[in-house]
Amino acid sequence: MSIIGLDIGGTKCAVTRATDAGVIERTIRFPTRGAQATQARLWAAVAELQPGPAPVFGISCGGPLDSATGLILSPPNLPGWDRVPVCAELERRFGGRAFLMNDANAGALAEWRFGAGRGTRNLVFLTYGTGMGAGVICDGRLFEGANGNAGEVGHVRLSADGPLGYNKPGSFEGWCSGGGIGRLAQAAASKRNGRVAFNPGSVEDITARHVVQAAEAGDTLAVELLAESGRRLGMALAIIVDVLNPEVIVLGSVYSRAKRWLEPHMRPVLEAEALPVSLAVCRVVPTTLGEDIGTYAAIAIAVYHAGGFASDVRGAVDTALAPLTAESRP
Repeated sequence: MSIIGLDIGGTKCAVTRATDAGVIERTIRFPTRGAQATQARLWAAVAELQPGPAPVFGISCGGPLDSATGLILSPPNLPGWDRVPVCAELERRFGGRAFLMNDANAGALAEWRFGAGRGTRNLVFLTYGTGMGAGVICDGRLFEGANGNAGEVGHVRLSADGPLGYNKPGSFEGWCSGGGIGRLAQAAASKRNGRVAFNPGSVEDITARHVVQAAEAGDTLAVELLAESGRRLGMALAIIVDVLNPEVIVLGSVYSRAKRWLEPHMRPVLEAEALPVSLAVCRVVPTTLGEDIGTYAAIAIAVYHAGGFASDVRGAVDTALAPLTAESRP
């Protein structure tokens, strides 16, 4: 059995072949273009990896999705991906079984199995990439909700107005994501007629990466924009801590790159807003899987559905019960 992971992102995609234990053998990466062109590139990459008979496919993609039927349902960061039957298409072309999962849920599985959440039973993973979503591990199990869309925290409104994210001004995704920070910076640049250090030539082309680079160079406006994003992050994390009481919150790629400017402003707000007894048992950390989180997430979906996680859980339970079983023997 071969494991094939497809990570479909708003800016880039990756197709990976791995062993049934989740050990990566080869990855093919390419930028996300138009819907049809990107889908054609995905099928070509799978064919190049030679999935063989009875492969198991894991597809990680931003929501909204219908995971049960394998449909991608017009994610805001994937224009033109309207009711795409990605699982059915993979099974038609290559056979085997295909499973679709929200990228946040998949990221939670990846961090739980391979990364910062190993050994925990209650974890929240925040994608913090082009968009913002959450995956939740609750009492040692993935919590997906009624149709696989649990954890869409990016849609939660943090303010009456603000940068646009998840089609909602002032949302968590608007304040705290790569796309949202880029739009926040674009608005600031427009007020200054484009005369800002992080303008690459056109205000519409400003991204979060430009803002972080300007902050690294000492630009005070870039630092303040990231500080404001950090304060909003603290507000949202306090809600998550109070509602879900996790052991660890793992933050994705943008936080990893901009932690130096986000954390000093996130932490005071989090400490002021969250229940102290819940915050005391919760670590807030960047992803340990770094830029490879999407690759591991897609692989984790396939391993999860192939029974690998269930085997791990059974093994852990058997190990824990062994002393008790021995004591009970005559």
